[in-house]
Amino acid sequence: MASSNNAAAGGAGAVYGLGLFGAVVWNWQQAETFWGYPWGVIESFFWPGFLVFELFKGMAGITGG
Repeated sequence: MASSNNAAAGGAGAVYGLGLFGAVVWNWQQAETFWGYPWGVIESFFWPGFLVFELFKGMAGITGG
């Protein structure tokens, strides 16, 4: 019998995979040069890190830190 934690981890992986696919599609459409395409694919793998960084940077600005 599987625990609920394993099921939640599987669901999170699926959501991350869909987000990754969507990011690749978005960045591919935004590319204007040849090197924009490979850079868009690379950037798609790191978009969650950029998102969290900007979130923390914004929170630091709100708190005055």
